[in-house]
Amino acid sequence: MDFFKAAELRHSYRGAYTNEIVPDEDLVKILDAGIRAPSGCNAQTTSFVLVTNPELKAEIAKIFGPEPVKTASALIIVVTEKITFDFGLDFELEDYGAAVENILLAITSLGYASCWYGGGVRLGGVHEKLAGLLNLPKGKEAQCILPVGVPNEQKSQPGRKSFAERVDWRR
Repeated sequence: MDFFKAAELRHSYRGAYTNEIVPDEDLVKILDAGIRAPSGCNAQTTSFVLVTNPELKAEIAKIFGPEPVKTASALIIVVTEKITFDFGLDFELEDYGAAVENILLAITSLGYASCWYGGGVRLGGVHEKLAGLLNLPKGKEAQCILPVGVPNEQKSQPGRKSFAERVDWRR
């Protein structure tokens, strides 16, 4: 699928998924898109835990379980590491945001659906529980869950404000 078409069609899918399995080859393509995202000072602070094991997916759904997390073929747990550079800045959030958007566009371009579950993962100790369940090393933090699957129903991107409302074009 063309990049601009994927950007136009990408939306947050919050429904159940079919039982269709996302092939490993597609999961590799999706994660490779995340790995290729830009990274501040090329520190590459974002990594991923890909979960396709049904028992582990069920355990994750007990910790954080909206319908898409419960029914997805695969779950991508996006993990970050804060690295502060000598000049006093870190790029953890920028790195992770860029990686997630690349992943979401790749998911859409391959005909699957997803939703960026970040806020709820960072509330109520969910990210600590995920870190324990997934045995994340000290210093690494689960930032979000991206369920991946074939949607039960086709949805579309919600309306957007007009170009003129969002862009102040200075000529």
